[in-house]
Amino acid sequence: MPVRNDDLIDLRGLCRKRGRQISSNLTVDALEEIELIAKDLGFIEVHLLETSHIVTARWVGLKCRYGCANYNTSWCCPPAAPDLETTRDLLAEYDSALLLVTENCNEHFYRNSGEKRRIQIRQWKSTVALERKLFLMGYYKAFGLPAECCALCKECAYPNQCKFPNEKRPSLEACSIDVFQTLKRLGKSISIVHNIEDSYRSYSLILLT
Repeated sequence: MPVRNDDLIDLRGLCRKRGRQISSNLTVDALEEIELIAKDLGFIEVHLLETSHIVTARWVGLKCRYGCANYNTSWCCPPAAPDLETTRDLLAEYDSALLLVTENCNEHFYRNSGEKRRIQIRQWKSTVALERKLFLMGYYKAFGLPAECCALCKECAYPNQCKFPNEKRPSLEACSIDVFQTLKRLGKSISIVHNIEDSYRSYSLILLT
């Protein structure tokens, strides 16, 4: 899915409004190059958005704390991940971000199966790899928030030292980001998958400029 004009934001107007200097290398041509790189890494859609459109909410953290077995067991999940206020402060330091979409089908979504772990690792590594490529392209502030939870290790070393510190990132959901409301703000449709045979979409973010 190509980057469309209606997916792009008026960065010059936004930076004038915030009193910041625009990144000279964030052009439509650059965005198309970024999209090609992202597609090679397995993402099916790439959307540029203003960070002011990213919604954070306390209920997201509650979902992590109550009902998720990864709480307090991973470096990439709460309480090790940035809390709500820290996330909001972080978003305020950026003007734009990339929303990255993958589509998967996994009948073992609710089980800790090998197939589920392979999907999680692929998404995680792809987000981190794109973040690094963006850094080398001059987007020095690029910081990835991968989808779901880290699965690089079968069992996280937390609270001991992480075995993959270069790939350690907080997950999107762990940062109290409301994916549903964020997508609605962007005019994107979203639905809950009811059958395990159906495909589902996962969403990652890279904070960009």
